[in-house]
Amino acid sequence: MKYDFDSVINRRGTGSLKWDVKENELPMWVADMDFRTAPEITEAIEKRVLHGVYGYSVMPEEWYDAYTSWWKDRHGLEMERDGLIFCTGVVPAISSAVRKLTTPAEKVLIQTPVYNIFFNSILNNGRQVEECPLRYENGVYDVDFEELEEKLSDPQITLMILCNPHNPVGKIWDRNALAKIGALCAKYSVTVLSDEIHCDITDPDCAYVPFASVNEECAGISVTAIAPTKAFNLAGLQTAAVYIKDKKLRHKMWRGLNTDEVAEPNAFAVTAAVAAFTKGGEWLDELREYLFENKRIVREFLENELPQVRLTPSQATYLLWLDCGAVTDRSKALAEFIRSETGLFLSHGEQYGGNGNRFLRLNIACPKQVLKDGLSRLKTGIVRFGK
Repeated sequence: MKYDFDSVINRRGTGSLKWDVKENELPMWVADMDFRTAPEITEAIEKRVLHGVYGYSVMPEEWYDAYTSWWKDRHGLEMERDGLIFCTGVVPAISSAVRKLTTPAEKVLIQTPVYNIFFNSILNNGRQVEECPLRYENGVYDVDFEELEEKLSDPQITLMILCNPHNPVGKIWDRNALAKIGALCAKYSVTVLSDEIHCDITDPDCAYVPFASVNEECAGISVTAIAPTKAFNLAGLQTAAVYIKDKKLRHKMWRGLNTDEVAEPNAFAVTAAVAAFTKGGEWLDELREYLFENKRIVREFLENELPQVRLTPSQATYLLWLDCGAVTDRSKALAEFIRSETGLFLSHGEQYGGNGNRFLRLNIACPKQVLKDGLSRLKTGIVRFGK
Protein backbone atom coordinates (compact mmCIF):
# COMPACT_ATOMS: atom_id res chain seq x y z
CA MET A 1 0.00 0.00 0.00
CA LYS A 2 1.09 3.55 -0.71
CA TYR A 3 -0.41 4.84 2.54
CA ASP A 4 0.31 3.74 6.11
CA PHE A 5 -2.61 2.41 8.15
CA ASP A 6 -0.56 0.08 10.36
CA SER A 7 1.30 2.62 12.49
CA VAL A 8 -0.16 3.03 15.98
CA ILE A 9 -0.63 6.72 16.77
CA ASN A 10 -0.67 7.80 20.40
CA ARG A 11 -3.77 9.99 20.75
CA ARG A 12 -3.72 10.30 24.53
CA GLY A 13 -3.28 13.81 25.81
CA THR A 14 -4.55 15.39 22.57
CA GLY A 15 -8.00 16.37 23.78
CA SER A 16 -9.53 13.37 22.01
CA LEU A 17 -13.07 12.45 23.04
CA LYS A 18 -12.43 8.86 22.06
CA TRP A 19 -9.17 8.52 23.96
CA ASP A 20 -10.14 10.39 27.12
CA VAL A 21 -10.04 7.10 29.02
CA LYS A 22 -7.99 5.35 31.67
CA GLU A 23 -4.46 4.24 30.82
CA ASN A 24 -5.37 0.54 30.60
CA GLU A 25 -8.50 1.10 28.51
CA LEU A 26 -8.91 0.56 24.78
CA PRO A 27 -11.67 2.70 23.22
CA MET A 28 -13.41 1.16 20.23
CA TRP A 29 -16.72 2.95 20.50
CA VAL A 30 -17.30 6.41 18.95
CA ALA A 31 -17.13 6.71 15.13
CA ASP A 32 -13.65 8.25 14.99
CA MET A 33 -10.75 6.58 13.16
CA ASP A 34 -7.29 6.05 14.61
CA PHE A 35 -5.62 6.77 11.26
CA ARG A 36 -4.01 10.01 10.16
CA THR A 37 -6.01 11.66 7.42
CA ALA A 38 -4.79 11.63 3.82
CA PRO A 39 -1.42 13.45 3.59
CA GLU A 40 -2.80 15.47 0.68
CA ILE A 41 -5.34 16.97 3.09
CA THR A 42 -2.68 17.66 5.71
CA GLU A 43 -0.56 19.43 3.12
CA ALA A 44 -3.47 21.63 2.08
CA ILE A 45 -4.21 22.55 5.69
CA GLU A 46 -0.54 23.27 6.38
CA LYS A 47 -0.44 25.63 3.42
CA ARG A 48 -3.52 27.41 4.76
CA VAL A 49 -1.94 27.61 8.23
CA LEU A 50 1.20 29.23 6.86
CA HIS A 51 -0.87 32.03 5.35
CA GLY A 52 -1.27 33.22 8.92
CA VAL A 53 -4.60 35.06 8.61
CA TYR A 54 -7.72 33.18 9.68
CA GLY A 55 -10.57 35.62 9.20
CA TYR A 56 -14.14 35.05 8.15
CA SER A 57 -14.56 32.73 5.17
CA VAL A 58 -16.86 32.59 2.16
CA MET A 59 -17.73 29.63 -0.03
CA PRO A 60 -15.52 29.64 -3.15
CA GLU A 61 -16.54 27.99 -6.39
CA GLU A 62 -13.93 25.27 -5.84
CA TRP A 63 -15.95 24.03 -2.85
CA TYR A 64 -19.07 23.59 -4.99
CA ASP A 65 -17.02 22.00 -7.77
CA ALA A 66 -15.39 19.55 -5.36
CA TYR A 67 -18.72 18.29 -4.01
CA THR A 68 -20.55 18.12 -7.32
CA SER A 69 -17.66 16.38 -9.11
CA TRP A 70 -17.16 13.85 -6.34
CA TRP A 71 -20.82 12.87 -6.17
CA LYS A 72 -21.12 12.67 -9.95
CA ASP A 73 -17.97 10.59 -10.43
CA ARG A 74 -18.21 8.41 -7.33
CA HIS A 75 -21.94 8.09 -6.75
CA GLY A 76 -23.71 8.94 -9.98
CA LEU A 77 -25.62 11.90 -8.57
CA GLU A 78 -25.56 15.11 -10.57
CA MET A 79 -26.12 17.82 -7.99
CA GLU A 80 -27.10 21.33 -8.95
CA ARG A 81 -24.57 23.84 -7.67
CA ASP A 82 -27.29 26.00 -6.08
CA GLY A 83 -28.69 23.02 -4.22
CA LEU A 84 -25.64 22.81 -1.94
CA ILE A 85 -25.49 24.64 1.39
CA PHE A 86 -22.49 24.54 3.73
CA CYS A 87 -23.10 23.57 7.37
CA THR A 88 -20.82 22.81 10.28
CA GLY A 89 -21.89 19.20 10.62
CA VAL A 90 -24.49 16.58 9.78
CA VAL A 91 -25.90 16.54 13.32
CA PRO A 92 -26.39 20.35 13.38
CA ALA A 93 -28.13 20.00 10.02
CA ILE A 94 -30.42 17.30 11.37
CA SER A 95 -31.32 19.38 14.42
CA SER A 96 -31.96 22.42 12.22
CA ALA A 97 -34.21 20.34 9.97
CA VAL A 98 -36.18 19.07 12.95
CA ARG A 99 -36.72 22.62 14.17
CA LYS A 100 -37.51 24.13 10.76
CA LEU A 101 -39.47 21.37 9.03
CA THR A 102 -41.62 20.23 11.96
CA THR A 103 -43.52 21.88 14.79
CA PRO A 104 -43.32 21.13 18.54
CA ALA A 105 -44.92 17.84 19.60
CA GLU A 106 -45.01 16.46 16.06
CA LYS A 107 -43.44 13.08 15.42
CA VAL A 108 -40.23 12.28 13.56
CA LEU A 109 -39.87 8.74 12.25
CA ILE A 110 -36.62 6.77 12.51
CA GLN A 111 -35.79 3.17 11.64
CA THR A 112 -34.30 1.51 14.69
CA PRO A 113 -31.79 0.38 15.75
CA VAL A 114 -30.21 3.58 14.48
CA TYR A 115 -27.59 6.21 15.31
CA ASN A 116 -28.41 7.28 18.85
CA ILE A 117 -27.95 11.02 18.25
CA PHE A 118 -31.09 10.97 16.08
CA PHE A 119 -33.01 10.57 19.33
CA ASN A 120 -31.25 13.61 20.81
CA SER A 121 -31.97 15.81 17.78
CA ILE A 122 -35.66 14.94 18.03
CA LEU A 123 -36.27 14.93 21.77
CA ASN A 124 -34.07 17.91 22.62
CA ASN A 125 -36.15 20.01 20.22
CA GLY A 126 -39.50 19.13 21.72
CA ARG A 127 -40.61 16.58 19.12
CA GLN A 128 -41.61 12.96 19.57
CA VAL A 129 -39.66 9.93 18.39
CA GLU A 130 -41.64 7.46 16.30
CA GLU A 131 -39.68 4.24 16.00
CA CYS A 132 -40.28 1.99 13.02
CA PRO A 133 -38.07 -1.00 13.86
CA LEU A 134 -36.23 -2.72 11.06
CA ARG A 135 -37.23 -6.33 10.51
CA TYR A 136 -34.51 -8.71 11.74
CA GLU A 137 -34.59 -12.24 10.34
CA ASN A 138 -31.79 -14.80 10.12
CA GLY A 139 -29.25 -12.19 11.14
CA VAL A 140 -30.25 -9.74 8.38
CA TYR A 141 -32.04 -6.39 8.63
CA ASP A 142 -34.64 -5.13 6.16
CA VAL A 143 -37.39 -2.54 6.02
CA ASP A 144 -40.83 -3.66 7.17
CA PHE A 145 -42.77 -1.73 4.53
CA GLU A 146 -46.17 -2.66 5.89
CA GLU A 147 -45.36 -1.18 9.28
CA LEU A 148 -43.58 1.76 7.65
CA GLU A 149 -46.70 2.73 5.73
CA GLU A 150 -48.86 2.36 8.80
CA LYS A 151 -46.56 4.71 10.73
CA LEU A 152 -46.22 7.25 7.92
CA SER A 153 -49.99 7.50 7.56
CA ASP A 154 -50.13 9.21 10.94
CA PRO A 155 -50.65 12.94 10.13
CA GLN A 156 -48.50 13.82 13.15
CA ILE A 157 -45.46 12.48 11.29
CA THR A 158 -44.02 15.13 8.97
CA LEU A 159 -40.34 14.14 8.84
CA MET A 160 -38.45 10.88 8.44
CA ILE A 161 -34.73 10.63 9.14
CA LEU A 162 -33.19 7.99 6.91
CA CYS A 163 -29.74 6.56 7.62
CA ASN A 164 -28.16 5.69 4.27
CA PRO A 165 -25.93 3.67 4.57
CA HIS A 166 -27.30 2.54 7.89
CA ASN A 167 -25.45 3.02 11.16
CA PRO A 168 -25.06 0.77 13.15
CA VAL A 169 -26.16 -2.22 11.04
CA GLY A 170 -23.85 -1.47 8.07
CA LYS A 171 -26.61 -1.89 5.50
CA ILE A 172 -26.52 -0.29 2.05
CA TRP A 173 -30.13 0.31 0.99
CA ASP A 174 -30.69 -0.67 -2.64
CA ARG A 175 -32.45 1.49 -5.21
CA ASN A 176 -35.70 -0.47 -4.99
CA ALA A 177 -35.97 -0.09 -1.20
CA LEU A 178 -35.19 3.62 -1.39
CA ALA A 179 -37.79 4.11 -4.14
CA LYS A 180 -40.44 2.43 -1.98
CA ILE A 181 -39.50 4.64 0.99
CA GLY A 182 -39.70 7.72 -1.22
CA ALA A 183 -43.07 6.74 -2.66
CA LEU A 184 -44.57 6.20 0.78
CA CYS A 185 -43.19 9.45 2.14
CA ALA A 186 -44.51 11.36 -0.89
CA LYS A 187 -47.90 9.69 -0.49
CA TYR A 188 -48.20 10.92 3.11
CA SER A 189 -46.46 14.30 2.63
CA VAL A 190 -43.45 13.38 4.76
CA THR A 191 -40.09 15.03 4.12
CA VAL A 192 -37.03 12.76 4.14
CA LEU A 193 -33.77 13.84 5.69
CA SER A 194 -31.20 11.36 4.42
CA ASP A 195 -28.06 11.15 6.56
CA GLU A 196 -25.42 9.91 4.11
CA ILE A 197 -22.29 10.72 6.10
CA HIS A 198 -21.00 7.12 5.87
CA CYS A 199 -21.55 6.85 2.10
CA ASP A 200 -17.87 6.79 1.12
CA ILE A 201 -16.91 4.02 3.53
CA THR A 202 -18.20 1.01 1.66
CA ASP A 203 -16.59 -2.34 0.97
CA PRO A 204 -14.41 -2.41 -2.17
CA ASP A 205 -16.57 -2.79 -5.28
CA CYS A 206 -19.66 -1.86 -3.27
CA ALA A 207 -21.50 1.34 -4.11
CA TYR A 208 -24.17 3.16 -2.16
CA VAL A 209 -27.22 4.74 -3.76
CA PRO A 210 -27.88 8.41 -2.89
CA PHE A 211 -31.54 8.82 -1.98
CA ALA A 212 -31.82 11.89 -4.21
CA SER A 213 -30.52 9.90 -7.20
CA VAL A 214 -33.31 7.30 -7.17
CA ASN A 215 -35.94 9.33 -9.04
CA GLU A 216 -37.47 12.80 -9.24
CA GLU A 217 -39.91 11.98 -6.47
CA CYS A 218 -37.15 11.15 -3.99
CA ALA A 219 -35.12 14.19 -5.03
CA GLY A 220 -38.09 16.49 -4.63
CA ILE A 221 -39.00 15.55 -1.05
CA SER A 222 -35.55 15.21 0.46
CA VAL A 223 -32.71 16.92 2.27
CA THR A 224 -29.41 15.04 1.94
CA ALA A 225 -26.73 15.54 4.59
CA ILE A 226 -23.19 14.78 3.42
CA ALA A 227 -19.61 15.40 4.55
CA PRO A 228 -15.99 14.31 4.14
CA THR A 229 -15.60 13.94 7.89
CA LYS A 230 -16.23 10.22 8.43
CA ALA A 231 -14.39 9.02 5.34
CA PHE A 232 -11.32 11.22 5.88
CA ASN A 233 -11.34 11.47 9.71
CA LEU A 234 -12.02 15.22 9.81
CA ALA A 235 -14.87 15.48 12.33
CA GLY A 236 -13.01 18.01 14.46
CA LEU A 237 -12.88 20.48 11.57
CA GLN A 238 -16.68 20.80 11.44
CA THR A 239 -17.26 20.72 7.71
CA ALA A 240 -20.34 19.33 5.97
CA ALA A 241 -23.11 20.20 3.53
CA VAL A 242 -26.75 19.61 2.73
CA TYR A 243 -28.13 19.11 -0.75
CA ILE A 244 -31.73 20.00 -1.57
CA LYS A 245 -33.09 20.01 -5.11
CA ASP A 246 -36.54 21.47 -4.43
CA LYS A 247 -36.29 25.26 -4.23
CA LYS A 248 -38.95 25.80 -1.56
CA LEU A 249 -37.57 23.07 0.68
CA ARG A 250 -34.07 24.42 0.06
CA HIS A 251 -35.12 27.89 1.17
CA LYS A 252 -36.55 26.48 4.40
CA MET A 253 -33.33 24.64 5.16
CA TRP A 254 -31.22 27.66 4.24
CA ARG A 255 -33.26 29.77 6.67
CA GLY A 256 -33.04 27.11 9.34
CA LEU A 257 -29.27 26.68 9.09
CA ASN A 258 -28.66 30.42 9.08
CA THR A 259 -31.05 31.06 11.95
CA ASP A 260 -29.17 28.44 13.95
CA GLU A 261 -25.83 30.01 12.92
CA VAL A 262 -24.39 26.74 11.58
CA ALA A 263 -23.94 27.83 7.95
CA GLU A 264 -20.57 29.59 8.12
CA PRO A 265 -17.24 27.78 7.64
CA ASN A 266 -14.20 28.05 9.87
CA ALA A 267 -10.87 28.91 8.29
CA PHE A 268 -9.99 25.29 7.50
CA ALA A 269 -13.38 23.74 6.70
CA VAL A 270 -13.34 24.62 3.01
CA THR A 271 -9.67 23.79 2.48
CA ALA A 272 -10.00 20.34 4.02
CA ALA A 273 -13.17 19.43 2.13
CA VAL A 274 -11.80 20.55 -1.23
CA ALA A 275 -8.55 18.64 -0.69
CA ALA A 276 -10.45 15.51 0.36
CA PHE A 277 -12.73 15.47 -2.67
CA THR A 278 -10.12 16.49 -5.23
CA LYS A 279 -6.97 14.71 -3.98
CA GLY A 280 -8.07 12.06 -1.46
CA GLY A 281 -9.52 9.38 -3.71
CA GLU A 282 -6.53 7.04 -3.79
CA TRP A 283 -6.09 7.26 -0.01
CA LEU A 284 -9.78 6.51 0.51
CA ASP A 285 -9.68 3.46 -1.74
CA GLU A 286 -6.75 2.04 0.21
CA LEU A 287 -8.56 2.77 3.47
CA ARG A 288 -11.58 0.81 2.23
CA GLU A 289 -9.33 -2.15 1.41
CA TYR A 290 -7.78 -1.98 4.86
CA LEU A 291 -11.15 -1.82 6.61
CA PHE A 292 -12.43 -4.72 4.50
CA GLU A 293 -9.50 -6.82 5.71
CA ASN A 294 -10.25 -5.76 9.30
CA LYS A 295 -13.81 -7.00 8.82
CA ARG A 296 -12.44 -10.34 7.67
CA ILE A 297 -10.27 -10.57 10.78
CA VAL A 298 -13.27 -9.93 13.03
CA ARG A 299 -15.47 -12.40 11.17
CA GLU A 300 -12.91 -15.21 11.37
CA PHE A 301 -12.13 -14.46 15.01
CA LEU A 302 -15.78 -14.70 16.01
CA GLU A 303 -16.31 -17.88 14.02
CA ASN A 304 -13.26 -19.58 15.53
CA GLU A 305 -12.93 -18.07 18.98
CA LEU A 306 -16.30 -16.63 19.97
CA PRO A 307 -19.11 -18.43 18.08
CA GLN A 308 -21.73 -17.28 20.57
CA VAL A 309 -21.38 -13.78 19.09
CA ARG A 310 -22.70 -13.30 15.55
CA LEU A 311 -21.48 -10.62 13.15
CA THR A 312 -24.21 -8.78 11.26
CA PRO A 313 -23.39 -8.70 7.52
CA SER A 314 -21.92 -5.30 6.71
CA GLN A 315 -21.33 -3.57 3.39
CA ALA A 316 -20.61 -0.08 4.74
CA THR A 317 -19.13 1.91 7.65
CA TYR A 318 -16.30 0.82 9.92
CA LEU A 319 -18.76 0.06 12.72
CA LEU A 320 -19.61 -3.60 13.23
CA TRP A 321 -22.86 -4.70 14.84
CA LEU A 322 -22.31 -7.74 17.04
CA ASP A 323 -25.30 -9.90 17.95
CA CYS A 324 -24.73 -11.03 21.55
CA GLY A 325 -28.26 -12.37 21.98
CA ALA A 326 -26.94 -15.84 22.80
CA VAL A 327 -25.08 -14.25 25.72
CA THR A 328 -27.54 -11.65 27.06
CA ASP A 329 -30.34 -9.27 26.14
CA ARG A 330 -28.83 -6.58 28.39
CA SER A 331 -26.15 -5.12 26.15
CA LYS A 332 -25.55 -2.09 28.34
CA ALA A 333 -24.71 -4.31 31.30
CA LEU A 334 -22.53 -6.45 29.05
CA ALA A 335 -20.60 -3.45 27.69
CA GLU A 336 -20.06 -2.10 31.19
CA PHE A 337 -18.85 -5.51 32.39
CA ILE A 338 -16.41 -5.90 29.48
CA ARG A 339 -15.02 -2.44 30.11
CA SER A 340 -14.56 -3.01 33.83
CA GLU A 341 -13.00 -6.45 33.35
CA THR A 342 -10.80 -5.86 30.30
CA GLY A 343 -10.65 -2.12 29.60
CA LEU A 344 -12.32 -2.56 26.19
CA PHE A 345 -14.76 0.31 25.65
CA LEU A 346 -17.57 -0.54 23.20
CA SER A 347 -20.93 1.08 22.43
CA HIS A 348 -23.90 -0.78 23.87
CA GLY A 349 -26.83 -1.35 21.56
CA GLU A 350 -29.65 -0.28 23.85
CA GLN A 351 -29.09 3.39 23.02
CA TYR A 352 -29.88 2.71 19.35
CA GLY A 353 -33.43 1.51 20.02
CA GLY A 354 -35.12 -1.39 18.22
CA ASN A 355 -33.57 -4.72 19.15
CA GLY A 356 -30.30 -3.08 20.16
CA ASN A 357 -30.57 -4.53 23.65
CA ARG A 358 -28.84 -7.66 22.35
CA PHE A 359 -26.04 -5.93 20.38
CA LEU A 360 -22.66 -4.27 20.83
CA ARG A 361 -21.12 -1.85 18.31
CA LEU A 362 -17.41 -2.26 17.54
CA ASN A 363 -15.29 0.40 15.78
CA ILE A 364 -12.66 -1.35 13.63
CA ALA A 365 -11.03 1.79 12.16
CA CYS A 366 -7.66 1.13 13.77
CA PRO A 367 -4.36 -0.63 13.01
CA LYS A 368 -4.59 -4.42 12.90
CA GLN A 369 -2.54 -4.95 16.04
CA VAL A 370 -4.94 -2.71 17.97
CA LEU A 371 -7.93 -4.56 16.50
CA LYS A 372 -6.50 -7.91 17.56
CA ASP A 373 -5.92 -6.58 21.08
CA GLY A 374 -9.55 -5.47 21.16
CA LEU A 375 -10.82 -8.85 19.97
CA SER A 376 -8.77 -10.64 22.62
CA ARG A 377 -10.28 -8.40 25.29
CA LEU A 378 -13.75 -8.97 23.85
CA LYS A 379 -13.35 -12.73 24.16
CA THR A 380 -12.10 -12.43 27.74
CA GLY A 381 -15.01 -10.21 28.69
CA ILE A 382 -17.68 -12.37 27.04
CA VAL A 383 -16.32 -15.58 28.60
CA ARG A 384 -16.15 -14.03 32.07
CA PHE A 385 -19.63 -12.55 31.72
CA GLY A 386 -21.03 -15.98 31.00
CA LYS A 387 -19.62 -17.51 34.20
